[in-house]
Amino acid sequence: MKAKREFRDRDEVEVAVLDALVDRGGDGMTVFELRAAVDVDIDTLEAALGELKADSLIAVERDDGRTVVLPDDRVVPDPTETPDDEEGLFDAIRDRLGL
Repeated sequence: MKAKREFRDRDEVEVAVLDALVDRGGDGMTVFELRAAVDVDIDTLEAALGELKADSLIAVERDDGRTVVLPDDRVVPDPTETPDDEEGLFDAIRDRLGL
């Protein structure tokens, strides 16, 4: 599952982090799990997590002695809605121009 469309216009690493967290469900992920899922160096991941945290798109919690990162509820799509897998023309142009 992917993060909602309105959160997909962020930096590529931030979108990858949100997608990984949404895909995991309510369990959250450790920083090491995120690093493996997103496949970036720790400094890049730290910067992306900082931006997402500053924008209140993620939460960090302690769970059974582990620190886990969770997506904010507004990032997670409603499972009852039909996902819009087709990219619109505007989205394709925006991506092509790097906007």
